[in-house]
Amino acid sequence: MKLASIDIGLKRIGVAICLTSNIVTPKNAILRKNRNQAANEINAFLKEWEIEKLIVGKPSASEEMQRRIAHFVNLLELDIPFEYCEENMSSIEAEDMIKGEIKYKRDGRVDSLAAKIILERYLSKK
Repeated sequence: MKLASIDIGLKRIGVAICLTSNIVTPKNAILRKNRNQAANEINAFLKEWEIEKLIVGKPSASEEMQRRIAHFVNLLELDIPFEYCEENMSSIEAEDMIKGEIKYKRDGRVDSLAAKIILERYLSKK
């Protein structure tokens, strides 16, 4: 089954995919100008990669972010199943992984690495 995960943030949405076995690959993050533009880009991404299930990172700590994420997921034109997966500390873990390797930039690499971590957590529970 082809899977994708998203790590939804206010400025960027990290994206990762798993097309075969348990190999998860981070993809370029989606820079968020507004909700509708970001939702359209996610929809196009899911269709392009023929994704069969979407995993959405959801923080357990912030009820406000949970509400925003649920609202954003409602904007997606999903004709595939989706599931939430706990994402606590995934961004911090991602930042730790790339420290020293690249200059820290807000280009979305950390966000997509966080999406990769979320998808790996999901797969490890299956």
